[in-house]
This record gives sequence, C-alpha cells and structure tokens, in this order.
Amino acid sequence: MRLWVAVILVALAPWPALATSRQEHMVYFRDTPYELNVYKISGRKEGPTMMIIGGIQGDEPGGFLSADLYIDMALKKGNLIIVPRANFYSILRFDRGPHGDMNRKFGKKAEGDIDSRIVRKLETLMAECDILLNLHDGYGYYRPTHVSENANPLRYGQSIIADADRYVCPRTGRELDLKKTALKVIEKINEQIENPEYHFHFMNTRTFEDASPYKEQRASATYYALTHYGIPAFGVETSKNLPSVEMKVHQHNLAINAFMELFGLEPEQPRIYLLEPELKYMVVSVNNQVPVAVADGQPLRLSPGDSIEVIHVESNYDRGLSVDILGLGTINDFRRKFTITNPTFIVAQKDHIKFGRIPIELRPSESVPGPAPVRVAEKFQVLRFIIEVEGQRHEVPAGQLFEAVDGDLLKVVDIVIQGAPPPGEALVVNFKGFVADPGKNTGEDRGALIQTDKDLLDRYSLSKQEKIYEVAVEQGKRTLAAMRVRLNKPRLDSLVLRRNGGPNLKLRNGASLKIQAGDHVQVTGLKTNVPDNRGVEVAVKGTIVKDTQTRALLAFKVEKVEPVTLIVTRHGRTLGQIVLQIG
Repeated sequence: MRLWVAVILVALAPWPALATSRQEHMVYFRDTPYELNVYKISGRKEGPTMMIIGGIQGDEPGGFLSADLYIDMALKKGNLIIVPRANFYSILRFDRGPHGDMNRKFGKKAEGDIDSRIVRKLETLMAECDILLNLHDGYGYYRPTHVSENANPLRYGQSIIADADRYVCPRTGRELDLKKTALKVIEKINEQIENPEYHFHFMNTRTFEDASPYKEQRASATYYALTHYGIPAFGVETSKNLPSVEMKVHQHNLAINAFMELFGLEPEQPRIYLLEPELKYMVVSVNNQVPVAVADGQPLRLSPGDSIEVIHVESNYDRGLSVDILGLGTINDFRRKFTITNPTFIVAQKDHIKFGRIPIELRPSESVPGPAPVRVAEKFQVLRFIIEVEGQRHEVPAGQLFEAVDGDLLKVVDIVIQGAPPPGEALVVNFKGFVADPGKNTGEDRGALIQTDKDLLDRYSLSKQEKIYEVAVEQGKRTLAAMRVRLNKPRLDSLVLRRNGGPNLKLRNGASLKIQAGDHVQVTGLKTNVPDNRGVEVAVKGTIVKDTQTRALLAFKVEKVEPVTLIVTRHGRTLGQIVLQIG
C-alpha cells in the first residue's frame, strides 16, 4: 500500500555536528506553577545524547540545583537534554509530591492531570536519548549489608541505582551491563571523595523480579527508559544527610561528569554557582498601561480596584523564578492579572526560597488618582520589547537583534519603560514593513498578529540579502528606541531514526541511508531551526505499512525494494528530506 503519512512534531531535537556548541530552550505550561523548562545542548561533534532529569521530587535540591548548572555548559562532543525542574510545583512547595509521586507515573495510561501531562513530555524526550540520569537526594547511606540504622540496604543515599544488573532488549537482543557501567562510574566518583562514609555504592532494585521489594519502580522514569527505548538508565542518589546543599550538588556533579566521560561526551566543567538570590526589580503593568520597573522593597501605590500583572523579575538568577501575590492566585502568579482590593505583597521566589518583596499600598478611595508605581529612576528609557513568537513570550533589550524564523506568527505585545515619557504625542510601537490596518495606518502595531512570511513588505528590510526588520518606539517623528528582527529561512538540520530497534542514527539533511526491504523504521526526532519544531511535519513517501504498536513518533515497515523518502515541511514549505535506499 502506498501511503503519505504526515505527523506534526513537537519538541524533537536530535543533533547535527556544529561549528560551535549550541543551546535550545523549550518551555511548556508557561507561567503556571507547573512550568517545565527543557534545555538541549548540541556539541560541536556528533556523539551520544544524555538526558538529565532533576527535581522530579521537589524536596531534593541537590538534584535540581546540580542539573541547573549544566545548562550553561558548552560541549565539544555529544549532546545533553536537561530538565532541571521536572516538578516545579513540588519544588515551590518543597514537597516530595503534592499530587503523588511523579516518579511513579511513567508508562501508565494518561489521566489528563498535570503530572501525567508532564510525564508524557519526559517520555517523549527519552526517545532522543542514549542514556538517562534521574537525580535524587535520599535518606541515609545505602550499603549492601546492614551497618547501622542509617547505613543499610533500605537506605538510598550515596548510590547509583539500576533496575537490574543486566538487561537484554527483547526486540534487538542488545545487552546492557548496567552493573558494570555503574561500578565504573562509582570508582571514578569515590576517587574524588575523601571520607569513606560518603562513598557511593551500586544498588540493584531488582525491579523485574517477582520478589523485588521495589515493584513500584516499574512506574519510574529509569524503568520506562530501559524497557521502552532500550537505553541504559540510572538513578543518582546523594544523601539528604550530607552536611550541606553544596556537597550534595558537588557529588551529583561528580556522578554526571563520570557518566559523561564514560559515554564519550566531552564537556567543560560547570562551576558550583550558589549565590544568595537577590531581587533587583520587578516589571509591573498597572491597568494594562505601559509596564514600569519597581525596585525591591519599594512600595507600589494603587487605587482600590486597580489591576496588576508582573511580567518580569530581574534577579541575579535567570531560572527557577516565580512570584506570589499574597492572598491572590496560586503559588505562582507570574504574568497573570489580578484586581487589587487590599494591601498585600508581591513576593519573589527562587525555587522554594523567598528572597524579595514589593509592598502594595492602597491610596484612600477619596484621593485624587496619581501616577501608578514609583519608578526606579526618573530618566525616561525604553528597557525592553515584549515579543510573542508562536505564542512564546520573549523580552528583548532595546537595541538588540532578535532571531526568528520566516513563517513564524509574531506579535509585539508591549514595551517596558523606566521613568515618565517625554511630554507630547503618545508613544507608538511601529513594526516597519507591517500595516495593521490598511485603511488607517497609525503606525501602532502592538497586539497585531504578524504572519512573517506573508505580511511584511520586502522593501522595508534593512538588508537585501536577509530579511531584517526594525521595530521602533516613536513619538511623533522622533524614534526613541528600536530593536531589529531577523527572519531566518526555515531549514532541516538532521533527522534521527532507528532501524529494527537499534541505536539512534542521526542523518543530516539531504543524506541517504541504505536499508533492507522488511526493515522496521522508527522516526524518533528531528532538528530544525524552528523553535520547538512548531508547525513542522514529516511525511513518508513510498510503499510502507504504518506501525501503530509503538510509542515512537512515526514508525513503519518497508514493503518493497524501492526508495522511501522522508520529507520535512512547515506550512507547505519544504525544509529538507532524507532518502532511504532499499537494498
């Protein structure tokens, strides 16, 4: 049967060789207490892909703080997928599992609850990986035999955990010696730990055995990765009893580094960067007006019934931030609008640590309304532009160049200012080359949705070779600030597939691969320059039989000795293709 099979791809990213290391950042469930941030780091040379999960249980800071350090790493070889805060809500609460243990929800029927939705994302990401590490902090010190109440086989701390000593993948026959791998890693770790009490040991939960005391591990992340994708998967446990968070983070780093070395990833060593969090200012919009900056501790004076929205937190950290408007909303009120009727506080939080606050004070109802907040400084300045691309919000400093992809849906949401605008006409934000209302072109383009491959006039591009457009803040004929948007041509970099259940094969755009009639092919991912692969589709042209009995993105069996072409498109525009030659 000859089929065209089209599948929309979400958040898939294998890895071409690059001139420099590159990072990609995806956000799911944005601006909720469950925000899930995923970071993909591509090395300059091809190599295996390691996935690191931290924070799946929110009261284990050694794991999520260690994973967070690797986000800023550059790689010479290999790739990383890092999910530093898999269960952000539990981290904010500093609770192991407010909705139950998330690490007991893998491989189960989707329930539609938020934990299940997060787990489904993690399961999808595993398809792109060659090894999985799940970082934890556990009580006590694991020992193969009973030493004391705090050091015995029932404790978890200071261990590398696997579900079996050995595992043979039923479909491929590939044998994974998990114990041997773990012992090599443990040897490297313990060489760097002086105190023998803190040495690591191998723990086999014997998850497959009927007599296992850890049958609940059959719904864990490591068991799912091992049994569904046939990749080695390990839990890394530091002890909750270690004397400091810094020591927990350091020993997690030792384990990650040892696994990376063993599997051939070549990194730069991350530093332990654990400064006390500091709030510089928050950017707040009052009654949908132009947002302004309010410093830590500086009162925000409002009238009863005013609405506010916190749209940015400026801190010495970029990740793990949330805000809580006390008495309103949820545990994370970032970028949500609220009506203020009573005095309260906006509290800034880094993970579970509260570190700054802004008092909200109410004017007497009979007083004459004045300017909304007190500003950080009186001198007027446009600080940044707020841009939405395909529904994802970005904050771009004035004067900077922002990269997007031709065909993206783009919206200029607003600007963030400091101080009072100069007297005169109202401020206008003008995307040069776009006309929001052809019947009445005022130049004001905030809020308009721009189809970038159709709605922009070529003659306004700042370059003849590229599509670069200016976004300007104007007052009358004066330009007060500007940024630029470069629209890059959409392209396919590489596609990843598995043949007959074997390892991931990374194929560059335009490549061909020789396979056999009767082979089973699984498409497990692709890499484009489209963020999160939004709107990207892959189609199969050739004589195939589609396989629906797999969790892979796309799977089929080759029927005849004739080429099969994998064609990648976006909005009908071809990004690239891979040809499978049938031998």
